[in-house]
Amino acid sequence: MPKQTAAHRIVLAAHPDGEPVDTDFRLETHDVPEPGPGQMLLRTLYLSLDPYMRGRMNAARNYAPSVPLGGTMVGEVVAQVVQSRLDGFQAGDHVLAHCGWTTHALSDGKGVHRIDPALAPIETRLGVLGMPGFTAFAGLREIGQPRKGETVVVAAASGPVGSLVGQLAQRAGARAVGIAGGPEKCAYVRDQLGFDAVIDHRAPGLPQALAEACPDGIDVYFENVGGAVWQAVVPLLNTFARVPVCGVIADYNGTTTQPGDLTVPALMRAVLSKRLTLRGFINYDLEQHRSAFLEELPPLVRDGSIRYAQDVVDGLENAPRAFMSMLKGGNFGKLLIRVAQ
Repeated sequence: MPKQTAAHRIVLAAHPDGEPVDTDFRLETHDVPEPGPGQMLLRTLYLSLDPYMRGRMNAARNYAPSVPLGGTMVGEVVAQVVQSRLDGFQAGDHVLAHCGWTTHALSDGKGVHRIDPALAPIETRLGVLGMPGFTAFAGLREIGQPRKGETVVVAAASGPVGSLVGQLAQRAGARAVGIAGGPEKCAYVRDQLGFDAVIDHRAPGLPQALAEACPDGIDVYFENVGGAVWQAVVPLLNTFARVPVCGVIADYNGTTTQPGDLTVPALMRAVLSKRLTLRGFINYDLEQHRSAFLEELPPLVRDGSIRYAQDVVDGLENAPRAFMSMLKGGNFGKLLIRVAQ
């Protein structure tokens, strides 16, 4: 393979005001860096695009530092070691790393994990066998705790988190009810993933349709979305229902509350009267479940017991448009940018 001398990265050019636009991002070209002692040069193969990145674009800090203006957009990648001056890694190794939206990066090995391509396709370590999969597994096991005969509802059910939540709920003996956007995604959730019921949140009458799909109420609601879906769910929550909250993508662009939305006092009355468990979490809060995840999930993925979908877009330069589309539900499955073959 000829040595590459030019590298590319996408940086944050401006803090978005509401929905991100093209001019909030900038593609830059620079020389491929040379690794020094104790470093290795990584070449990105796949970049993961995830909703949490929208929050990192804001000026105000949330649970993690914001991306500075002119800084490389954050993100997890599957990469290959091009050159290594770091013990424990050699050229040709496949690794999981937090390099961001870039074609090449230097690493000192901190937070980098080697990947065995023989165990599963390498890109699954960014999806069903990576952060989204672990989020579903750990959030459901620690907070949701579905039991046989209960009803588990999850929004964004065709996505990398929601699709696994429903399948794991069924394996625990619960009913899985998915909420997805559009006939194609709903058909996938119903026919390919095998959910017990699926609701199209883009069709009229979401609250009524959800109530009909959950005649015995909702025992676990895995929250990925917020917005109108959350409004429809709350009245159906059973006493002692559990609500793991890992995302509220409907609100990431700073949308305003509409008249008739659930108020904070009304929600708190429901929390009290129904004795709800409502717990937000970030996936790394639940590291105690990592070993079980890595032991239990890979065999189920390899033998087809757990199914997943991937939406792969070619070219780092297409990452901003793909990311903006994802925030509006434009992706189908785990969204990945294939940066290099």
